[in-house]
Parts: sequence; C-alpha cells; structure tokens
Amino acid sequence: MPGEKTQDLGGGFRIIQNPEYFPFGTDAVLLADFAKMKRGERAADLGTGCGIIPILMCARTKGIHVTGVEIQEPLADMAKRSVLLNGLGESITIIHGDFREPGTAAPGFDAVVSNPPYEKKNSGMRSENESRNVAKREEMCTLEDVLAAASRLLRAGGRLYMIYRTERFAELMEKMRRSGLEPKRVMLVSQRTGEAPNFALVEGRKGAKEGVKFLPPLAVYEKDASYTPQAKKIYRI
Repeated sequence: MPGEKTQDLGGGFRIIQNPEYFPFGTDAVLLADFAKMKRGERAADLGTGCGIIPILMCARTKGIHVTGVEIQEPLADMAKRSVLLNGLGESITIIHGDFREPGTAAPGFDAVVSNPPYEKKNSGMRSENESRNVAKREEMCTLEDVLAAASRLLRAGGRLYMIYRTERFAELMEKMRRSGLEPKRVMLVSQRTGEAPNFALVEGRKGAKEGVKFLPPLAVYEKDASYTPQAKKIYRI
C-alpha cells in the first residue's frame, strides 16, 4: 500500500504502519504490558487497528493466542501482513469485521483487550481523515458497545483490560459494572512525573465480587522528557 513503512518494535519484531491511518501510541504499548496472560490462554483485541497489541502481547508471553477484530478493512489487511511478517500466524488471528455483531467471534475468551475511542461523537474538532475519526471518536462504536461485546465474548471469570481517559473514569466504572464486568485493578498513568494522571489502565472480571485494587501510579516521562525507569521496563530499553 502506498506510504507504508515497517517500524522496528525491538526484540526482532516489526509492524507495518501507514500515515494515512491512525498510528499506534504509548497507550497501546502500556495496555499490551498491563494485559497479563498465561500460556495456553486466549484473548480478543477489540478494534485491533494495525495489530500492535496482539503482536506485543505474543512477544511478551509465549503460548497464547490473540484474535484481533478490526472494522476498517485496510487496517485489518495491514495487521494480517504484520502478523505474517513476524511469523506469528499460529498465535494471532485477524478478523475483518464488526465486534458488535455476535457472529464475528465465538465466546469463551479468557481475556478481552481494548484501546477504544476516547472522544464522544460530537465532541471536539473532526479530522479530515475519516480513519482517524473512527479511531479517536465514538463514531462506529461507543463505550457501551465495547463493554457489551467484552461481556459476551468472555467466559465466566474472564478478564477485561482497557485503557481510558481519566476524565471519563467514573463513566467507565459505572458502565463496566452495568455490563457485569467488576473493576478489580486500576493503574493511573500520567504523561510526566509530578503531573496529574490523564489515563487509567483498568482490569475487570466477568461476574466477580466487589473490590478494586489501585496499583502504584505510572509516569511515562521524567520532567526532562526522558523515559522513567517504569516506562523503560515496559519498552524494554
């Protein structure tokens, strides 16, 4: 595809990117690290984009299988080719489809991962690039859609892993519980040391009892714009 470039992810892994489509960011890297998996488990990534989260998850944990679902066909195609580029065809399946449709993927996953659109449909300025609008704004799926799909796809006791803006944190907690996904772990994330958090990494469990644990917060950058020790460990640098 015109404009495509291959980016090195470290550890021998690479990914195909295209500036015409919304690129992956720090939030995807943090979420892939936060989503703890065990050998033999199966996960679904809702709105997988270029496939960055499944690739990073499989790079971190051997013997798992991740199914990525992406509604934008060009992105699904890029993700499929990135999977083949990394020799992960037996570990990752990419589906071009709408995860809101019950027949897109079969239920029974141990975990569901999602880095969903953060902005409401009618908020802020629209981009001239429609693919970026889909990635950033609730134009093709809402928070409720993501949570409903996660609840449907997870087995009893299965885990949901998400990253979301703190300004909508209360809404996320309320709607998770309404969907039968009890919040269990939260890690607040700030851009720089000493700044207020702007993201929250959240784990929920299907059908679990009440009780949430707040983990030590994470800052991505020091005040001098260098990576913090926590971030270096996640990025493996």
